[in-house]
Amino acid sequence: MRIKVDFDLCESNGLCEAMAPEVFELDDDDFLQLKVEQTTPENVDHVKRAAAACPRAAITLED
Repeated sequence: MRIKVDFDLCESNGLCEAMAPEVFELDDDDFLQLKVEQTTPENVDHVKRAAAACPRAAITLED
């Protein structure tokens, strides 16, 4: 699955980074960065939880 972030909606509050630090990271300027663009079997559950927890629904997954 491809991970997409709508950076116009993203508040960079770090919830996703806390749930899936192998995928999401806040840079030095507190802007969200994607470390990878595809889920793996190891991280797909964490990414789904991060997407569900995003207060602005800025994270989506595409097949």
